[in-house]
Amino acid sequence: MIDENGYRPNVGIILCNGDDRVFWARRSSQDGWQFPQGGIKRSETAEQALFRELREEIGLDRDHVQLIGRTRDWLHYDIPRRYLRTARHTQFRGQKQIWFLLRLVAQDENVRLDTTEDPEFDSWRWVDYWSPLDNIVEFKRRVYEQALTELAPLLSGTSG
Repeated sequence: MIDENGYRPNVGIILCNGDDRVFWARRSSQDGWQFPQGGIKRSETAEQALFRELREEIGLDRDHVQLIGRTRDWLHYDIPRRYLRTARHTQFRGQKQIWFLLRLVAQDENVRLDTTEDPEFDSWRWVDYWSPLDNIVEFKRRVYEQALTELAPLLSGTSG
């Protein structure tokens, strides 16, 4: 589902622990690390997509997390031409995302990267709240900064 401007609706997930460190995951068989994210299906709300993606990508259910907040509006990024698949829709430009901030209320052991036949991630770790800005692929950096900045006031000790 691509909107009239060429963006695919998507959710981004910032999962923090009790120390306000964030979940950082390595894409399977790649060197890239990122927050969990995924598309919103035509028949679901952003919040429904959040919980589906949370389950599919990191094995957590609704009762494993506390929903702390979300971004007010869509955040957009364009995918550079070199990353676009030729089979994609010709009007596809990138992603528009609603970002959610969650707190893990279960144990780290509840995180499971192997709940699907083709796992999105093969490794994960807790990192400082702002460190993803130094480690995310360049074309996603502005959106990560916008999401982290907007959601930081909902946590203690993440300013700056």
